[in-house]
Amino acid sequence: MTVTVNTPKRRDKLVIMTEIIAIAKKGTSKTHIMFKASLSFSQLNEYLTLLRETGLLVKTTNDGKEIYTPTEKGIWFMEKQCQLIKLVNENVSKNHVKTMLPLTYVFQRSEPFTNQPSIKLVNSL
Repeated sequence: MTVTVNTPKRRDKLVIMTEIIAIAKKGTSKTHIMFKASLSFSQLNEYLTLLRETGLLVKTTNDGKEIYTPTEKGIWFMEKQCQLIKLVNENVSKNHVKTMLPLTYVFQRSEPFTNQPSIKLVNSL
């Protein structure tokens, strides 16, 4: 399954949450997430707190460095968001209306029955 969304510059909170989970998929630092998601330090802290409190992301320490990784619930959330984006895009293209979803990324599932999707982020600007 592949989902690509081209959209305006402003992003919805749920889309930003999905993007953070995708960036952290293999475990990454706060700085890497901040730059890849184009968030300020305060915005990033707000989202990381929300994602951790909702059980979508976990923070671990590896050699003194904080690493953020999505939980199974986080991967599930990301998959559902991608499905919704695909659904909206299918309906938008049928009606020839420009999409309002503020994110561009590709969602690919290599194995149809695995729980580990493969996400590739594409710069939307």
